[in-house]
Amino acid sequence: MRNKYIAGNWKMNMDKASAVALAKDLVSGLKDCSKKIMIAPPFVYLDAVAQVVGGTNILLGAQNLAATDNGAHTGEVSAVMLKDIGVQTVILGHSERRYEFGETDELINKKVHKALDTGLDVVICIGELLAQREVGRAEKVCERQLNTALAGVGKELLPRVTIAYEPVWAIGTGKTATPLDAQKIHAYARSVIAKMYSQKEADEMLFQYGGSMNMKNGEELLAQPDIDGGLIGGASLKAETFIPICGF
Repeated sequence: MRNKYIAGNWKMNMDKASAVALAKDLVSGLKDCSKKIMIAPPFVYLDAVAQVVGGTNILLGAQNLAATDNGAHTGEVSAVMLKDIGVQTVILGHSERRYEFGETDELINKKVHKALDTGLDVVICIGELLAQREVGRAEKVCERQLNTALAGVGKELLPRVTIAYEPVWAIGTGKTATPLDAQKIHAYARSVIAKMYSQKEADEMLFQYGGSMNMKNGEELLAQPDIDGGLIGGASLKAETFIPICGF
């Protein structure tokens, strides 16, 4: 039986005091939660939030990392640096990185390897644009992204990999795929993992839904057989909207 995994992606929001206060509220409100929980603050607040969540049942995540080691890479943050301050996992391939900043499938694959090689777990995001869905290419887009992101990743590393399906047209828009639409893509993505590795690895892998999950739709989405959690954006910015999702 796969455990549920709820993650909060805070994106570029809050100030330091708000980030620390929210982290404290989550530590208190989720101390008895049996689900796997992760929060990913902005880079500049990671160290402060690490002081709050360290030693608790809440994992500390980062929203991105560099594909390179420490060195002359102005503006970048390395996997080694993140691990040094207590980060345990990293979100890679988020649609905002792909489509706002031009990150390619190949670059994301390099980042996946860098994170795993450094001892960080990864949440790999996949998902289609509205135009791709409308012409019936949603599954094939997700399959291509999965195949490239996991290229060269051995099956022994898969327990440290989570896949987050985020239909790009449903992120930050208030729109969501219906639970059945989301389930269809999740099931297809799981079948891709089975083809790449084996049915055992596919059955054990956690898949999150990342398209505007909230208190209203979270319970029905999480009830789908292949949806094992959520990568939460806007609803993760307040304890009163994030904690209830963790209770579904």
